[in-house]
Amino acid sequence: MLANIVGKSYGQIFREFDGNMDPKSAHGSGDVKYHLGADGTYTSHDGAAIEVSLASNPSHLEAVDPVLEGIVRAKQDVLNKGAAYPVLPVAIHGDAAFAGQGVVAETLNLSQLRGYRTGGTVHVVVNNQVGFTTSPMSARSSVYATDVARMIQAPIFHVNGDDPEATVRVARLALEFRQTFKKDVVIDLLCYRRRGHNEADDPSMTQPLMYNLIDSKRSIRKLYTEALIGRGDITIEEAEEALRDYRGHLEKAFRETRDSTSTPHEPTVARDAPGAAPDVETAITLDVLKKITESQINLPQGFTAHPRLLPQLQRRAAMVDDDAIDWAMGELIALGSLLLDGHPVRLAGQDTRRGTFTQRHAVLIDRQTGAEYTPLAHLDPGQAPFHIYDSLLSEYAAVGFEYGYSVVRDDALVAWEAQFGDFADGAQTILDEFVSSGEQKWGQRSGVVMLLPHGYEGQGPDHSSARVERYLQLCAEDNMTVAMPSCSASYFHLLRWHTKSPHHRPLIVFTPKSMLRSKAAASSVAAFTSGRWSPVLPDPRPQPAEGVRRVILCSGKVTWELVAAREARGRTDTAILRVEQLYPLPAAELAAALGSYPGVQEILWVQEEPANMGAWTHIAMRLPQALGRQILPVTRPESSSPATGSHDRSERENEQLLSAAFAE
Repeated sequence: MLANIVGKSYGQIFREFDGNMDPKSAHGSGDVKYHLGADGTYTSHDGAAIEVSLASNPSHLEAVDPVLEGIVRAKQDVLNKGAAYPVLPVAIHGDAAFAGQGVVAETLNLSQLRGYRTGGTVHVVVNNQVGFTTSPMSARSSVYATDVARMIQAPIFHVNGDDPEATVRVARLALEFRQTFKKDVVIDLLCYRRRGHNEADDPSMTQPLMYNLIDSKRSIRKLYTEALIGRGDITIEEAEEALRDYRGHLEKAFRETRDSTSTPHEPTVARDAPGAAPDVETAITLDVLKKITESQINLPQGFTAHPRLLPQLQRRAAMVDDDAIDWAMGELIALGSLLLDGHPVRLAGQDTRRGTFTQRHAVLIDRQTGAEYTPLAHLDPGQAPFHIYDSLLSEYAAVGFEYGYSVVRDDALVAWEAQFGDFADGAQTILDEFVSSGEQKWGQRSGVVMLLPHGYEGQGPDHSSARVERYLQLCAEDNMTVAMPSCSASYFHLLRWHTKSPHHRPLIVFTPKSMLRSKAAASSVAAFTSGRWSPVLPDPRPQPAEGVRRVILCSGKVTWELVAAREARGRTDTAILRVEQLYPLPAAELAAALGSYPGVQEILWVQEEPANMGAWTHIAMRLPQALGRQILPVTRPESSSPATGSHDRSERENEQLLSAAFAE
């Protein structure tokens, strides 16, 4: 495929297998050759040129499927040709994986959804009738490997792989169906694998009868050559000359590669200095801020807002005068200002248009007619497009799609939001294989944003923790940014910094739940019209520096609980510093902030999570060495479950946590 479709030269392919990588294409750790993507141009017999891209993909079977769809959708949005769908996704599957990997069904389920459709994908299932060493009777319960595609009523063509002309005819039918009906279509290519799973395996050990038949079969090339000769299309001499010519090309390329004196190059990739946050202006003018807040009540004539929602919209519009902008409005201001600056925004997720916690209401629904109105899409005639979608109830395919979209749209803010942060556990394959390591393996940069609601409010093990520790464990070599903002302005500056920064990396944001409506976490208008993203924020209620003996470092919601507990106890000897960015760890900024307290005797890290979770292990491994100071943890006790299922017990644990933070 690389040689015949993408147009990669034989010499380049041989060089890569020989270990002599082209330094221009080398990057990071690299990957095994059959995982690497490629771009090229296919020229047909009539001279038409078609741009072709092969997506980089890992060995996690079918994980690339939703990524492919996201890449295609992004390219189609750039071309902006509406329902023409000018980019064709082609997915090549194995039979066992197509039947067995759940992400296939998830991706098929995306195909006709408004926020995800790509005008139909041509699926080619290379059906070897065995999955590694597993026979079909052990690999699926359906009759055909392709039966899963019946869920979307996709036509499925079963064709004999030994018949090249029938295969070509089916391929043409499939493409014509896709172009006519803009829906997915499947080709089940019935064939076999002559030499086993890795071309060096001995499949006869597990499928002896099947491979007795295969060993006795002549190759497709020989069968087709004999058929062409038999019906007079070519002569024996022409067939032999074609074979000699092809082998000659391969031998020449191989000899040139073997005789080359070049030496292998170590893979390298240019990276920003670890922890360096590019200096980006993120403040906006008061006029822009007012335009966005007023959009919440400047509804179309005749539009009937829901009576329970209208007061909330009116409160949003009044936040400028009240000088207190809450989290949800701060987010809308960030999105709206980016749109006005020319940056497209795509936000998708589980109940994202309204918001899980009834906080966002980015799309308003007319109470009488059901008509939709999206205020941020109507700020200015020259603004960038705003797309916000409720996703299917999936994480694996949904996150993969947004990752793929972000790879193409480096000018846009592309974000996926979980209903609760721990729901992203279902996308762990995408996080491991693409989000955290795609750049290092393939040089594939992504700016995807993941919004993960996080916080201990007594809602039980499955609605408390977004598993901060898992993301931090994946962090190395400045591969992504992990943040837990403590107030609306900090979140606002973070989103704008991320989108405008040349530092194009994934962003993981642990967003709040109860703090969404916290007055303490609201920010003044001046915090939006001045300032910028800061990885470390000062004490929100500054104490006289000369009297401070203890400094608490913390992130997110627990900040405001600590502030309230300090005031209730009348403590003036404790300062609270907010670590807004957990990775890259802002050690220099923390050192500077701690320098403001010359008499400090004790530094604590306080978190809501158990000791074996949250950011503590990450902090403990790095920060004491960077600061040259001991840091003591204040956490919940170690636990195998993220949180207790009892609200009362959770409250008691929280009180114990706060008491420990201020213990004498």
